[in-house]
Amino acid sequence: MDIHVSPIPSSTPGWHSLYHDALFEQDKQKVPEKIACAEKAILNRMKELFNTSGDHIEEDLVLDDALYALRALRTCVQHELLAA
Repeated sequence: MDIHVSPIPSSTPGWHSLYHDALFEQDKQKVPEKIACAEKAILNRMKELFNTSGDHIEEDLVLDDALYALRALRTCVQHELLAA
């Protein structure tokens, strides 16, 4: 299987790092901002893959799963913040 990965500038954290930060942020007030940053990075990576030839189905699935998890997290955090 040939997976093409576009380079990401070293000054920009990869989507993995931003995703991890959002999932494990302890301060509920900061979670929505972390989710937004992670989603933006994931969507940017999806755009890169769209413009890249080759087979990247597995990475597409991982990105889709990450977006789904972030949306679920956003819903949970919103309910917690409203209940507080």
